[in-house]
Amino acid sequence: MKAYLPYLPIAAVLVIYILRMLEVSTKRIVVKGPVAEKVTFRCFMASGLIAAFGGIAEYCLAGMRYHLVAFAIGILLAVLSFWLRRAAIAALGRFWSLHIEIRENHQFVQTGPFRWMRHPTYLSMILELLSVVVILQTLWTAILAFLIFIPAMVIRLSREEEAMVAKFGEQYQTYQRETPVLCPYRIP
Repeated sequence: MKAYLPYLPIAAVLVIYILRMLEVSTKRIVVKGPVAEKVTFRCFMASGLIAAFGGIAEYCLAGMRYHLVAFAIGILLAVLSFWLRRAAIAALGRFWSLHIEIRENHQFVQTGPFRWMRHPTYLSMILELLSVVVILQTLWTAILAFLIFIPAMVIRLSREEEAMVAKFGEQYQTYQRETPVLCPYRIP
């Protein structure tokens, strides 16, 4: 049994990656709108690929050392990530999108995880990347993945916030003042 333990992190990361790709490719009933930009989405996908497959490569090159505590923390982060993303998608319903898409009849959502933070999906993406690098214990891969992810997320957050203010005006500006961007440091 112990001979297989070093392969458990690789299997877990592959399962996380496959589940994420299945989630991305799931067809949902959504209202289509004009897509503001696509570059950040590609950067998010690239950082996920780097975290998963670069992480597996780094893990193998580093001697495949399995750490139970790191593995458990990583799995917990992955579960939290998937739960948070599913809750955000459910709250947005037909207005959910992989891109910045503000529709003519777009509704302002403040239910589900949006009660505690403005962008729970991005927090879920951070948690997912962290889960992979923690499971595999891969520092260099983490640095590379986050060097791509963080600037893309900053750009995406800025553009999304601008689009929401343009659509909802003072209502969204009040929400901005009262609700944190990513870290739910208070409960309404």
